[in-house]
Amino acid sequence: MTRRQLRPTDVKRLNRTWRRSTENRLAMIVESVTGPFNIGSIFRSAAAFGVEQIWLAGNATPPTNPKAQKTALGTDRLVPWKDAVPVLEAVEQARADGYTILAVELTGDARPLHQADLARDVCLVVGSEDHGCSPALLDAADGACYIPQVGRVGSFNVGVAAAIALAEARRQEWANLPES
Repeated sequence: MTRRQLRPTDVKRLNRTWRRSTENRLAMIVESVTGPFNIGSIFRSAAAFGVEQIWLAGNATPPTNPKAQKTALGTDRLVPWKDAVPVLEAVEQARADGYTILAVELTGDARPLHQADLARDVCLVVGSEDHGCSPALLDAADGACYIPQVGRVGSFNVGVAAAIALAEARRQEWANLPES
């Protein structure tokens, strides 16, 4: 068997198949993430995993920042987003839209990501590069989950953490699909 990369038309067909197998809604709150490359990366991952809404909160950098655009590669046009608001306002809006709010954060009661119930309408929250999610956000969230690590590093870059959490949410949803 010769392995080859898929052509663009084949990639679109493959992605369409997964999209048809996806019912759960995903959203994000991005609190005070200021690094434009992190914002661009988050938007690109959000577009890849079908995030329906991103609320920017605190002093988060908008994806219109020219440096964010370099990483996002235009994906900010594919994911609806709102200008930064106070974090509790973002939580209220997400909850009113029917999402369960889960912070991706290292807290005493956080569940390992693979054990968190992500196979539902969920709004994942990531916080600033330096301090993570604010205490107010953690108090307002419905729960917290963390990404287990076995290396000698204590945390992931926020853009990488967002991508891992989004991928796990979709993996949990797709895990019970019949094999094709």
